[in-house]
Order: sequence, then structure tokens, then C-alpha cells
Amino acid sequence: MISKLRSIIKAQSFQPPPWSIIVNPFYLIRRALYKKVRVIVPHLTGNILDFGCGSKPFADLFKNANHYIGVDILVSGHDHVDSKVDVFYDGSHLPFADASFDHIVSFEVLEHVFNLEEVLAELMRVLKPGGMLLFSIPFAWDEHERPYDFGRYTTFGIKYKIRQRGFIEIDAQPTNTFLEAVSQLFILYLYYIARSKFKIINQLFQLIVIFPISLISVLICRLLPRYDTLFSGLVVTAHKPKTDA
Repeated sequence: MISKLRSIIKAQSFQPPPWSIIVNPFYLIRRALYKKVRVIVPHLTGNILDFGCGSKPFADLFKNANHYIGVDILVSGHDHVDSKVDVFYDGSHLPFADASFDHIVSFEVLEHVFNLEEVLAELMRVLKPGGMLLFSIPFAWDEHERPYDFGRYTTFGIKYKIRQRGFIEIDAQPTNTFLEAVSQLFILYLYYIARSKFKIINQLFQLIVIFPISLISVLICRLLPRYDTLFSGLVVTAHKPKTDA
């Protein structure tokens, strides 16, 4: 019973249902990302590469994939205790043949890539003509997995980077709005200043302080005007051009 409960709590970290606002200090940012991803991912078919897969937090959404393979780099800003990596690579060359995958996904990874142009070129190489690249990146968020946090990109900046590598049909959608992003940053600040080595203290603080603020933020954000010049992150889609048969 306890094991099952822990599994549920762990799963809601990246795929938060509405009730997880009670226990998840990152509910605002994670819920917004999940709502965007769950619309696209279930429609992906064929061979899927998850670049920088880590623990594969969205693995169960790939219901229509023939093969779902996760690749990651061995040395990064986090350990791989909870990772579910199928293939490790050297950070430069992906160990796959050209045009190996129908689609490529990458969630909250490319901000940790210092050689973004090289990586985008590699992703283009292993992607089949007409295939889609889907990824998410943070924007209004703190430095994390230090010192392996290298970039933040505006909507226009990331579109430019991707277009330079030959991708077409590029779309970049903010995951949330100005006020939601500000609210999540405030909650993140509270999370950091109150964090304790004792789990019970963290849990009580979450329940007594962060949960009410999160709930009030959700309600206020539904009532006030929406602006998207500031946002927590972006969900980006792009395609590799089709070639003549």
C-alpha cells in the first residue's frame, strides 16, 4: 500500500492531476507543461527517440509508438539513480544511423546543452524526412542542475536557432501566462527558503503555506487578463523537410 502510494506521488510530479496542487510545489509549471504535452504525444507513431530522457516522466503517453528509446549523457547535472536510459551517448554523436526515427522528443533538456547547434544537427540527422521534433524548454525559471544550465530562449530566439539547422513548420507555444509564471517563481522562492532536511517540515510547509498560495494563484489567474510576454516555458514543434521519393 505504501509502495503504491509512493508510486502515485512520484508519477504526479510531472503529470500532475488537479488534486496534486495539494502536494506539488511545482504544480503551476508542471501542470501547464503536462497539458500541452499530453495533447501531442499520444498521436506520435513509429520509432520515437526521447533525447535526454532521464526518468522518462512522460513514457506512458507514448501509447501509439512502435518503439520508444531513451538516450542521455552519462555526466550531467543530476545522477541517474532514477533514470531509465536505454542508450548513453558522448554528448556529440548519437549512436544511430541517419533517418532512424519517425519523431524525436526532448523535455526540459536543451537548456542544459552548451553545443546546441551541434545537437540540433545530430537530431536532424537521425530524424526521418517529414518527422517531427517536439521539445520543451524553461524560460522564467531558476538556474538548476548547476553547473550544467547554459541557456534560456525567447520564442523568437529558439525559432531562429531551429530554422538555422534546416527545420521547417516551426511553432513555439508558451506553457502558461505572465501571472502564472510570476506566481510559480514566488512559490519556488518560498520552497527554497523553507526547505528542510526533515521531510515532515517540508510536507507541513507545503500543506499550510504553498498549497493555499497555489490555489489562490490558480483562481486569480483565471480572473485577471492574460499576457504571454513572460511565461514559465515553451513547447516547440518543428519538422524535417520531406525529400523526393
